Amino acid sequence: MHTLDAEDECPVRDGFFMPAEWGPHAGTWMQWPCRVAPWGTPDGLLQARIAYAEVARTIARFEPVNMVVRPQDKVEAQLALGHSVKIFEGMIDDSWARDSGPTFLVDGKGGHAGIQWRFNAWGTKYTPYDNDATVASRILKSLGVKTYLGPLTVEGGALHVDGAGTLLVTEQCLLNQNRNPELTRQQIEARLALYLGALKIIWLGDGLKEDETDGHVDNVACFAPGGRVLIGVPHDKSDANYPPMSDNLVRLHEARTATGAKLDVVELPMPYAPRTRHDGTRLEMSYINFYACNGAIVMPAFDDKADEEAKRIIADCYPDREIVQLDASAVIEGGGGIHCITQQQPA
Repeated sequence: MHTLDAEDECPVRDGFFMPAEWGPHAGTWMQWPCRVAPWGTPDGLLQARIAYAEVARTIARFEPVNMVVRPQDKVEAQLALGHSVKIFEGMIDDSWARDSGPTFLVDGKGGHAGIQWRFNAWGTKYTPYDNDATVASRILKSLGVKTYLGPLTVEGGALHVDGAGTLLVTEQCLLNQNRNPELTRQQIEARLALYLGALKIIWLGDGLKEDETDGHVDNVACFAPGGRVLIGVPHDKSDANYPPMSDNLVRLHEARTATGAKLDVVELPMPYAPRTRHDGTRLEMSYINFYACNGAIVMPAFDDKADEEAKRIIADCYPDREIVQLDASAVIEGGGGIHCITQQQPA
C-alpha cells in the first residue's frame, strides 16, 4: 500500500481545492448511456438515452455541455442531443459522469486541475469498468490541465463540499469494505484533506436503503449557499429510510463547518408514493439529486405530490436561479439521478 509522504505531489500542497458546485462553471460533462444492465432491457436503455438528452439540452441553455460518447454511438447521440451539446468521443463502460468523471479543482487564481480517483464500479457491481476507470484522465488531458491520481477508491457522488473547507460524506460508502479495506478512517480523512482541501469532514451514517452505490451522499444531503445544508427526509416514520435519515438529521444539527459555524439545516421532503425498479427492488427517489448550473437548478420531478413542495424549497435556497424540473423516472431507473449523470467543470 502506498503511503503519502511529505514530499509527494498533491493538490493542497500545490494550492488547489474543490470549489462549491454552485460557483461559476466553464461547462458540464456527461456520459452517454451504453450499458443495458442498469436499465434492465434495451428499451430501458433507449428511455435513458432520451432522458439524458433532455437533461443535456436543458443544461446547454445555461452553459456548455460535453457528452462523452462511444464512437459506435456517435450518430445516434448527435441526433438526440442536437448541436447545442458537444460530442467528446471516447470509450466508456457506463454513464455516470459524477462518479467516473474527474473531480475538478481550482486554486483561486485562475488555475485548474483535476483528480482521477481509483474507480471500481461501486465495489465491482458492474463489469467491465476499465474504460470508466480512465475516462477522468482522458478528459483532463484533453483540457490540458494537471491530473492528480487520487489515492482512494471513491466516486464523485460520495463527496460534497461547501467550497470553504467543509466536506460531506457517508460512513456507509467511504468506510465500505468494497472500496478501501486497507485504509483506516483517519487515513481516508487525511487523503481527502490533501486532495480536496477539506479542513473539516462531516460524517453522515447510512444512505438510502436500496441505493446500489452503498449510500452516496448526493442522494442524502447537500450544501447550499449561505451556510445551508439540505437533507431529504421521509414523511412516513415506517419508511425504511426514516431511521437512517433521522440519524443524519441529528448529525447535521450537531455539526460545525470548517469555520466553526452551525449549519442552517433545511429539510426536503422525499417522494410520497413508493415505486420499484425493473429488478423488483425499491426505486430510491431523492430531490437532493439536483444539479446547480450557471443561472439554473435542474432538479428531478417524480409525478409525485411532493414535487411542488421540493421545488419551492429549492427555489428558496437559490432565489437568483431558474428552477427547471424534469421527469427523472427513466434516469433513476438506472440507479441514479440528475446529479449522478452530471459533472461540473468550474470556470
